[in-house]
Amino acid sequence: MSDDTPKPAPTRADANKVDMSQFGLHRKEYQRDATGPLTGVRVVDMSRLVCGNLLTFNMGDMGAEVIKIEPAGKGDPLRSWGDGGIQAQWKVYARNKKSLALNLRDPAALDIIRQLVESAQVLVEGFRPGRLEEMGLAPEDLWKINPKLVITRISGYGQSGPYKERPGFGSVVESMSGFASRNGFADREPVLPPMALADSVAGLQGAFATVVALREAEKEGGKGQVVDLALLEPLYGIMGPEALVYQLTGRSRPRTGSSSTTASPRNVYETKDGKFIGMSASIQTMAERVFRMIGREDLLTQEGFRTNMERVYNREEVDRLVGGWIKTQTLAEVSKAFEEQNITASAIYEQADILRDPHFREREVIIELPDDELGTVPMQNVSPRLSGTPGTIRTPAPKRGEHSQALLEELGYGADDIEQLKEKGVVEG
Repeated sequence: MSDDTPKPAPTRADANKVDMSQFGLHRKEYQRDATGPLTGVRVVDMSRLVCGNLLTFNMGDMGAEVIKIEPAGKGDPLRSWGDGGIQAQWKVYARNKKSLALNLRDPAALDIIRQLVESAQVLVEGFRPGRLEEMGLAPEDLWKINPKLVITRISGYGQSGPYKERPGFGSVVESMSGFASRNGFADREPVLPPMALADSVAGLQGAFATVVALREAEKEGGKGQVVDLALLEPLYGIMGPEALVYQLTGRSRPRTGSSSTTASPRNVYETKDGKFIGMSASIQTMAERVFRMIGREDLLTQEGFRTNMERVYNREEVDRLVGGWIKTQTLAEVSKAFEEQNITASAIYEQADILRDPHFREREVIIELPDDELGTVPMQNVSPRLSGTPGTIRTPAPKRGEHSQALLEELGYGADDIEQLKEKGVVEG
């Protein structure tokens, strides 16, 4: 008989029980006076959740001043995405940001936004299409204040089209984009990704598009424009030539598990000791090395195995042969063999493997930073790396409304004015 009793959420003690000192992560201090290639760019971030926060996270890492507008009393919903009572997502994605907590239903708060826009280069928003206009912050109105303002508008399906009014969370977009139909195994249901994939892809593309629009605005005679960033389109865009394949074959490409419709051998294989290794032989010379390694050089001249196209068509048999050999080896043995033959493969890592790996450590892919709540927090380092003007981590994720007072003072509000705004619930912090 199964126990259907709901399990309690993990406690903060559970979240902290691993002694991270065993991994020897590099400990860094915040570089509060550091600069980066986007130094001098002010970003007003009115978005929420992953996409907008990832977009401005990347701009902040590269030196931009990011002013995060949070709902007073609530904060960005990303704060509630935690583990064991810890705001894990927020601690990472809100680094290098300032928090200004406002009640955007109050006209006085919208006046503050307009004043911020005067000195900003970018406004990022994630409301449903049309909401910015309803608030009196339509792009045309904002350009009267600042003609060079870049306005990046995040939505599920874009600012136009029959679905523009639909709520567009990432999971829905991952379903609709064709991604889920390709992800998983042919004899099982489609699989959604375990992370915010659509939001993340859109956030990265959005950061690129915003900087491109900034470049245009900075030209002589340049002006601001809208970046219409839909979660749907960037994810569909990374799916490859799906429409062309359909035109040529009359069908969508199938779910293939960890194998591929473009290269073979390519899969996840189980080893003798019950571990897993991922391998991809996406070029001919790599496949030849694999067949020689498993003692089947004869396959190189045998029909069904000679070319990549033949192997993809015959991939189940290829995987049976390659996987059968790997199953006779331990993970350590097969990893050594692959390394000696210069074959592209890796053990399937879990987080502890990543933290122990010497390449991750030497490259400082993950670093530890001071944290008032936890002592230190491990998180990903700035990426990508610029040789001349690298990005930096200058400040930790802010408390809700932590910078409200200072930002209002900068805008010229006096102490009495700020106190009145706080008493009326217009501002928090």
